[in-house]
Amino acid sequence: MNSNDFNHPLLLLDNSNMNTLFNEGEYKCTNMTFEEAREIIGMYNKDEIILCFQHPDTYDIIFNYIGIPKKDYKYKNIRNMKVYQDGIIFKIYITPSETQPVIHVDGVEAKKIQNVYVYCVHISRIK
Repeated sequence: MNSNDFNHPLLLLDNSNMNTLFNEGEYKCTNMTFEEAREIIGMYNKDEIILCFQHPDTYDIIFNYIGIPKKDYKYKNIRNMKVYQDGIIFKIYITPSETQPVIHVDGVEAKKIQNVYVYCVHISRIK
């Protein structure tokens, strides 16, 4: 059973709304590949997907680096998932750079200070 069975939109989420999303209920979370995330998103029409974050860096990572199709998804701040609703969480974490090379760009020094990682989690509210 998926969200289309109950007319629930697919939610695209990131770290910013995780604390408010898990209220009452039971959830199932499964790690997924970028390809699986693209396939699931491809099963929905643009109007059946809600973008639940506004951070420009998250948007850039998801749509430019992971290759999720860029569409004019509707934004909504979601506080509670509905029973049988699905979402994809793009979990982002940052670590300090083990190496800090200095590069020169346009006559200015720049130093690498951190690494940015992202992985995908499929979430379903089951109760």
